[in-house]
Amino acid sequence: MTSRTKSRLLLLAAAVSFSTGGALIKSSALNGWQVSSLRSGIAALTLYLFLPQVRRVRNWRLLPVGLAYASMLILYVISTKLTTAANAIFLQSTAPLYLLLLSPLLLHERIRRGDAVFMTSIAAGLALFFVGTEPPLTSAPNPATGNLLGAASGMAWALTLAGLRWLGRSDPAGNVTLAPVLVGNALASLVCLPMGLPLYGFGVKDAFIVLYLGIVQIGLSYVLLTRAIRHVPAFEAATILLAEPALNPVWAWMVHGERPGRWSLAGGVVILTATLVHTHAASRRPPAG
Repeated sequence: MTSRTKSRLLLLAAAVSFSTGGALIKSSALNGWQVSSLRSGIAALTLYLFLPQVRRVRNWRLLPVGLAYASMLILYVISTKLTTAANAIFLQSTAPLYLLLLSPLLLHERIRRGDAVFMTSIAAGLALFFVGTEPPLTSAPNPATGNLLGAASGMAWALTLAGLRWLGRSDPAGNVTLAPVLVGNALASLVCLPMGLPLYGFGVKDAFIVLYLGIVQIGLSYVLLTRAIRHVPAFEAATILLAEPALNPVWAWMVHGERPGRWSLAGGVVILTATLVHTHAASRRPPAG
């Protein structure tokens, strides 16, 4: 097996692992604050143990980027508890829309004509989630609020990506850009802990779920991602990682029988298709300068 093939498989394994989050978050009897606190706390410890190069990073810029990432983690978990897994992950996937809007302000990067078309497509996909009213489900008791929080998680993820790019400009080794993942998980755990206490009804099943979410779904997935991403071309990596939003609703349907609404599915298809096309076009552009 070649090194690149191995890296592709590691990247796919990371995407599949990421995709299991929605179904398992819904499977836990713990509320969103409790799941978020325990999941992120365990993930922070896992990343600290398996990514020793990150421990040595000392940079004040980690705090704002870590806060943005922590916000995304919390919003995603609570959104997943309230709306369908498909809606939560598809709405988080609207981050490129916000990122393109923020890039000229935060990163001083201009918007290309193709980017404007992409923004319009993502905005159309986003709007489809708010057409009509989805009925509550056992696994999605408050779709309207969950959808709003999902959209907010997309904004938080965009701020995180902008922050990682900001950090990465002065970090050719990539260590600084990994540190906010550790910092963000630690912050998310600490912020959610007061709202999650006391932990009534914490059973063996919930213990296994949060251990898996922290160690495997976040911790191990990021370890695999960091080891594989540098050996796979950018467009190919982005395409493989689309397995996460594609598979996330499948696991929720298999485990919980959860079926998102027609408009939400249409919005998800628009968002994923636009992202794939835009990423492909971006990969074919000549380097700036």
